[in-house]
Amino acid sequence: MSQSSISYLWREPGAARSFTTGVSLHSHTNQSQETLDFIAELSKNWGILQPLMRWCEGRCHRLTGIQPDYARSYWTPPLTPSLAFDLERSQIENRLQMPGLVSLTDHDDIQAPMLLRSVPSSRHIPVSVEWTVPFGKTAFHLGIHNLPSATGAAWMERLRAFTATPVETRKPRLLNEMLAELDELPGVLIVFNHPVWDLYRIGNERHNVLVNEFLAVNGQYIHALELNGLRDWKENREVSDLAGRWNQLVISGGDRHGIEPNANVNLTRAASFTEFVHEVRRDRQSHVLFMPQYAEPWKHRILQSTLDAIRDYPHFPEGSRRWDERVYHPDSRGVMQPLSQLWIAGHAPLYIRSLLSAVRMMGAAPLSGGLRMAWNDAGEMRAALAKLDA
Repeated sequence: MSQSSISYLWREPGAARSFTTGVSLHSHTNQSQETLDFIAELSKNWGILQPLMRWCEGRCHRLTGIQPDYARSYWTPPLTPSLAFDLERSQIENRLQMPGLVSLTDHDDIQAPMLLRSVPSSRHIPVSVEWTVPFGKTAFHLGIHNLPSATGAAWMERLRAFTATPVETRKPRLLNEMLAELDELPGVLIVFNHPVWDLYRIGNERHNVLVNEFLAVNGQYIHALELNGLRDWKENREVSDLAGRWNQLVISGGDRHGIEPNANVNLTRAASFTEFVHEVRRDRQSHVLFMPQYAEPWKHRILQSTLDAIRDYPHFPEGSRRWDERVYHPDSRGVMQPLSQLWIAGHAPLYIRSLLSAVRMMGAAPLSGGLRMAWNDAGEMRAALAKLDA
């Protein structure tokens, strides 16, 4: 019988007292490549933006010979693996007064944990990844935590190969077989990340049908569904309902991309990550704790995460200080380069700088405070809490 509990630190300050360790799951470092496809989608959804976008794209092509390619372009979060690890562990140690275990999960990449395992303070970090799994006309994200260190690189090659397989040659049975193999590894934890989020915009109804099809075929190898720290109350309530229908545990997953630490963690009595995995898989126990930042209005938190992505950080390691050093696009030869290397005058065009300044103003007082009040979702929070507590 699966047993999940959910607590909220702002309502229950002593929620962590009967546990010994906090676990941070699902956060990203600058090794994670985040798509820029949403820019093209934005111009489609907001017709008024299309003429402006076409003008910008045409100007870019005339001046540089580079045709904007949103599909290949990407941005990377600001935190290095070391900074991300320290941020997540420090929140648990300082706020909860207990040791912290951290599992970093970049998109289809295990470089961050592999780098950190060479540092004494983080040598026990699990080898984990957020795997992009094509399924039908969409794709799902699975958190694959604690791969065996000896075979982690080989597993990553297999996972990447499946992701890259063209739709017409992909065999559904192969996915099932790979998940079964991962499930046979007793120390591996498989989490269905943000399952209700229609990330690839195929329509909520179609997305939900595919989620249930996926769980019907592969649910026996999924160990928990994620309550996501960057998704809103309504969506996480739907995830909780979905988990109940499929007799699944719910588990935390902060999905941090900026510099705010994960908005939820798991509480455990385990002393190591492998013991924590056994607690989830064998004992079917999961204790999710939402941190105070999750009680902030959701739109305000999304704005802050966006601002984290476009800020400059002069004290960060070289190569990750400026926002345009963290955004990549093919040059005229098709070679990926940071935008900072592609600007004609050595800096972004005036219209881009003006746009970024306008967005940054939204995060500055007093406008930020006004937006926070306007975006207050306390009613939705109360409704979600009542449902989750039921």
